[in-house]
Amino acid sequence: MVGADQCLEHVGVSNRSSNKQNTHLAHADMQSLARRARFLHRCSGNFFDEFKRSTRRSLGSYSNTSHSDHSLLADPDSDVLVEGNACSRTVVLNRPSFLNALNTSMGKRLQKLYKGWEGNPDLGFVVMKGSGRAFCAGGDIVSIHDMIRKGNIEECKEFFWTLYNFMYLVGTYLKPHVAILNGITMGGGAGVSIPGTFRVATDKTAFATPETLIGFHPDAGASFHLSHLPGHLGEYLALTGDMLNGVEMVACGFATHYSLSANVPAIEKCLKSLITNDPSVIETCLQKYSDLDYPNNASVIRRTEILHKCFSHDTVEEIIDALESEAEKTKDGWCNSILKKLKYASPLSLKVALRSIREGRLQTFDQCLIREYRMSLQAVVGQISGDLYEGVRARLVDKDYAPKWDPPSLEHVTQDMVDQYFSPLSPLEPDLDLPMKQREAFM
Repeated sequence: MVGADQCLEHVGVSNRSSNKQNTHLAHADMQSLARRARFLHRCSGNFFDEFKRSTRRSLGSYSNTSHSDHSLLADPDSDVLVEGNACSRTVVLNRPSFLNALNTSMGKRLQKLYKGWEGNPDLGFVVMKGSGRAFCAGGDIVSIHDMIRKGNIEECKEFFWTLYNFMYLVGTYLKPHVAILNGITMGGGAGVSIPGTFRVATDKTAFATPETLIGFHPDAGASFHLSHLPGHLGEYLALTGDMLNGVEMVACGFATHYSLSANVPAIEKCLKSLITNDPSVIETCLQKYSDLDYPNNASVIRRTEILHKCFSHDTVEEIIDALESEAEKTKDGWCNSILKKLKYASPLSLKVALRSIREGRLQTFDQCLIREYRMSLQAVVGQISGDLYEGVRARLVDKDYAPKWDPPSLEHVTQDMVDQYFSPLSPLEPDLDLPMKQREAFM
């Protein structure tokens, strides 16, 4: 459930590299690839430097405190704002300096608000949006790093317990839910939006699950959502952390509507004018401002054949072998760019993520969240590996981009390590407790 910064620069560089390498592509394909690279570069920019500057500004008055300690900023009343009219409520995720990354206090406030609204017969539906240039960059993984550093494991447990319960609430909500994904939408940002009724992507949307790049696993329900994508797109996104834009999100089913970001104010105005709890009426409103577009020729959505050929294998090693073989045979720079991402990621995380997606295909939404909770606790405790702590250090804290993974290679990752990742911390450790409430869409 990580934030955006640990992968944005990496993805932007990889796509620019593949631009140079794919010299065999037709001119039209090269133009499409260039447009995609420019999109990803706009999303990435100097994100990490901006993130760190924002953190220093926010914490400047706390001279004796680590600059990465986000807990000082926790103010649920200002971090989660509420707008609305007589029939609807709009939730605004309001931590723009941190790309609206979710923390425990925000999760608690969201749960309280949503539960109160669900039982109110006068309220017809709920809208969620983000402030600034992000919808939500995921969970506040820097705060998790601080908790681990201080030995506050119980606080880590509360973080995942609270946010996973809220994501389940969104997935089983009895009222229509509209998420406006106008900006960065990653990790936990997908977790609080994809389970809902409607997801509106725009030309500013940038989606990814980049957890393997910091020694974690795609969580926040990702093992359910990714595993239900067409073909083996889910394995690809889970292992590489690659991005989808708004058009691609619609094409694969992650978003229900696509609109230019310039239309978002009109969409919000239309929604606020509705007096209804009927999803079809909300659908009509969203459709009125929808734009028609298609993934370009360079999109991974158009690489179904190669995804099946390479990512359908049983093991990460076999996937890498298939990509290397394909790269050698076709001279396709895209394969080489994907190999670079896989070889940068945590070896343990790659194996854990692949198994998680495969198990997700056979489980319900709630079962996936319960399993992911176990996996997340194993990651923060670090009994198997300290890769999560090391990955955040390398990507966010020291910014050396040179994580020392443990184990250091795929061949050193044992089956026992992977098995333990999916087990409870101890026989007495309680599993995630979700209410007995299910919606047909998640069966």
